[in-house]
Amino acid sequence: MKKVLVATEKPFAPAAVEGLKKVLDKAGYELNLLEKYSSPDELKKAAAQAEAMIIRSDKATREVIEAAPNLKIIVRAGAGYDNIDLDACNDKGVVAMNTPGQNSNAVAELAFGMMVYLIRNGFNGTSGTELRGKNIGIHAYGNVGKFVAEIAKGFGMDVYAFDPFVKKEDIEKDGVKALDSVEELYKTCKFISLHIPSNEKTKKSINYELLNLMPKGGVLVNTARKEVIDEDGLLKLMEAREDFCYVSDVAPDCRETIESKFEGRYVFTAKKMGAQTSEANINAGIAAANQIVDFFEKGDKTFQVNK
Repeated sequence: MKKVLVATEKPFAPAAVEGLKKVLDKAGYELNLLEKYSSPDELKKAAAQAEAMIIRSDKATREVIEAAPNLKIIVRAGAGYDNIDLDACNDKGVVAMNTPGQNSNAVAELAFGMMVYLIRNGFNGTSGTELRGKNIGIHAYGNVGKFVAEIAKGFGMDVYAFDPFVKKEDIEKDGVKALDSVEELYKTCKFISLHIPSNEKTKKSINYELLNLMPKGGVLVNTARKEVIDEDGLLKLMEAREDFCYVSDVAPDCRETIESKFEGRYVFTAKKMGAQTSEANINAGIAAANQIVDFFEKGDKTFQVNK
């Protein structure tokens, strides 16, 4: 009987746990559940017997992976996978996967919820502004970007995108204007919705020079990762341009400075909230369980990220 550890410091919704348990039960696998743990040692201890692991934002560090001698696969229930040590997975022969697309609509809806909250001044009774007729730029046109485009068109916005890894014709068939450079995207759009991954090429790539290209009243919306933001450059821009605003569901390290100096020009959620819906929980959790079963039973590695 395969042993599957579901390790979630931020637990799945009960319906998601029930759904993934059904998948694993049907396959004859044993589910071990570790929720709301408080230390890496708890995770290492729980992983010791696991042959498969499902995590959310939990850290699958080298120490955790090496503490699990029987581990064959880790699935991150979500799109981003920078919380998995891929080098350690490669060294130990562990397949790492994500579940792309399962949280996408939740993230996209949150981006617009934060945008509306910002431009309507936190619903404080004063006059705000509207999204209709404004330009929105989607930086990275993947699963989330497509949902952002769909919602933006519903708001009556003019939608642009830049993604060097997606063909222009594939972007434009969705009624989105594909631009040739990231600089052109930022020059063109008052709102930028950011969806790039965090890696060695993208870390701190959203810098002062790029952000300063944005039109007056520019709003950067980050539902990606805080590491892609050059925070020194962000602070410099917010000092120089009283019109610029920053919205993020992952608070920057310079949060206290922004909150103390730039009232009304930011929105931060209490914690990373993009996937925090019951629907996204259920979709990602069940997808992760199915991927584990397909891996063991069929050798399916479709969503492997450490190739």
